Amino acid sequence: MFLSDTPLHLQGLIDQVSSPNFGAVATFVGLVRNHHAGRVVTGLEYSAYAEMAEARCALIVSECEAPGDVKVALAHRIGTLAIGDAAVMVVAASAHRDAAFVACRTVIERVKAEVPIWKKERYADGSVAWVDPTAPSGIVEPTETS
Repeated sequence: MFLSDTPLHLQGLIDQVSSPNFGAVATFVGLVRNHHAGRVVTGLEYSAYAEMAEARCALIVSECEAPGDVKVALAHRIGTLAIGDAAVMVVAASAHRDAAFVACRTVIERVKAEVPIWKKERYADGSVAWVDPTAPSGIVEPTETS
């Protein structure tokens, strides 16, 4: 399972990829920050099309592991998150650092681009907006208030 509605734990992912064959472990941890596009963020919510998201995450991990020189672990939160919470974690292990770094970056970039997970930000002024990384401002302009 790649999606979790409970807090993520980095050590558990490291344990999944650790092996006597690997001397390098690269990690990426995405945290909820308190600002976006010049606005004060107070929290956010991730939602997903779970079956499709799980399948796409499995495909991304499998394709990144396919050369056989790297092992990858991935976890993404769904639900309501607070500032500072870990939203996503990627861990890649390999015999040498370069392959681990490349795999770690490849996985997070593909997750952001391909996996049907959506982020709704809540702002200090009470408005709410969906994040759209393809929009010029990075968000769909807020139209709701809480």
